[in-house]
Amino acid sequence: MFKNHPKGLYALALANTGERFGYYTMIAIFVLFLQAKFGFDEYKAGSIYSTFLGFVYFMPFLGGMLADRLGYGKMVLIGITVMFAGYLLLAVPVVDISAALWTTYAALGFISIGTGLFKGNLQVLVGNMYDAPEHRNKRDNAFSIFYMAINVGAMFAPTAATKVTNFFLAKDGYSYSAQIPSLAHQFLNGTITPEGSERLSQLAAAQGSSGMELGAFAARYIESLSGAYNYSFGVACVSLIASIAIYLAFRGTFKHADYNSKQLAGKQAAAGTEPEKLSKEETVSRIVALALVFFVVIFFWMSFHQNGLTLTFFARDYTSSTVEGAGQFGFDILNLVFVIIAVFAVFSVFQSEKAKGKLISGAILGVSLVGVVWRMFGMTGTLKIEPQIFQHFNPFFVIVLTPVSMAVFSWLSQNGKEPSTPRKIGMGMIIAAIGFALLAYASMNLASPADLKAIGGVSDTLVSPNWLISTYLVLTFGELLLSPMGISFVSKVAPPQFKGLMMGGWFAATAVGNYLTKVIAKIWGTGMELWMIWGTLIIICLLSAVFIFSIMKKLEKVAK
Repeated sequence: MFKNHPKGLYALALANTGERFGYYTMIAIFVLFLQAKFGFDEYKAGSIYSTFLGFVYFMPFLGGMLADRLGYGKMVLIGITVMFAGYLLLAVPVVDISAALWTTYAALGFISIGTGLFKGNLQVLVGNMYDAPEHRNKRDNAFSIFYMAINVGAMFAPTAATKVTNFFLAKDGYSYSAQIPSLAHQFLNGTITPEGSERLSQLAAAQGSSGMELGAFAARYIESLSGAYNYSFGVACVSLIASIAIYLAFRGTFKHADYNSKQLAGKQAAAGTEPEKLSKEETVSRIVALALVFFVVIFFWMSFHQNGLTLTFFARDYTSSTVEGAGQFGFDILNLVFVIIAVFAVFSVFQSEKAKGKLISGAILGVSLVGVVWRMFGMTGTLKIEPQIFQHFNPFFVIVLTPVSMAVFSWLSQNGKEPSTPRKIGMGMIIAAIGFALLAYASMNLASPADLKAIGGVSDTLVSPNWLISTYLVLTFGELLLSPMGISFVSKVAPPQFKGLMMGGWFAATAVGNYLTKVIAKIWGTGMELWMIWGTLIIICLLSAVFIFSIMKKLEKVAK
């Protein structure tokens, strides 16, 4: 799995891991921050979230155009510096609401621009390393490893956000309560119902503030929680420093891949080799094929990136906030690390060529399994869980399933049965529909989001966390068939002179999908039944699958 790859792959992957850790720490709590700080409803918070994600993934389109002319490495360095300024602005608590809102918007602008210069161009550097003949057949594996590294950062992010938030909240004598922010804002703006006011009084007493005037408690709790979220955003600043340090320290391992099409042509001419030439018809055919894939990608990301939006609302409002006994296992990041080590040790046992390697891998496997059992039987009592922590399951599943998917597709390839990349993308859309079908089934007897407003937005009937975990598992299967494979497809099919632009096009399609996440946030509070909201996403995924299978021959032709 990891053998015979250029060293630059691991340097770029680790640099991206640091950046993604910071980004997903922010995303884990972003809509919760918007609602706690400013009192926004789900649609308003969802609109800001979707617009931000749209810009984050559209800016690589412009960043790719710049990099095609000015150099990929240069844009990566500028991008990470601009991102740092954005996260720094988010990390500073601002009491005045108007000033805080404009500071937040400015921070989001810096993060969007910086990500646009950084993200796509880093991936072009990875793709360039695999243009070399000796590495060309490992391109899909390389992007799977790269994608897995992204998710290492993403897996630890929700825990980091939760720990930092709870630390600063506890310093003010409070603990997290999902109902308080909504009820507190309703009390302060005079829209609270008598039932809501009574519930807020009970929650204030539970926080040790029974003697405090209710308005004072509401204002103080909001200020404390939103300030704690600000400090959590500061984690991103630290992670970016680590990311840039890795990038600069190991630049020599990938510097040879920092070239555009003109520079490549010059190198090939100097070496006496013939550069790849495409006819006008071939160039147009490739661009059209990529555009068709981009169209399908829009609807996958529209569905998938509900993880930071409506899936987080579902975790907060409809999912049990406590787990007991062994059910706590998946909510502790250390437990997940033991599982990851065990999975990779198993693969290492089978892939090691020497007895010593097998022995070491076996020993690591044994220790990790002991750790899993020890942690499993040590789970006692009841654990309180917060909505953002569910977001670590998707990256965890990506990490443990990546070697499995690579092994399966490697076996299929050796037997001449591996599906083409476009076919994998279509299969991924069908699997995504199955994931939302699980959630629709779990939501059948639950109240609509609109019905929860009067009681602070949290349902009296709460479902098991296993429904949401299972949904994330199924969505991850779909993601692994679509995202790393899609990036690899772009890297392979893009005309040489448009590599940065086409990689930017992939992110632009992702941007449109992210922006469209607000559609689901819009219908969240309209009175539509909860299962019907998930049904909307099921239909979108299935229609996208039908479309891509209808043009499969055209896509497979250019992928050869």
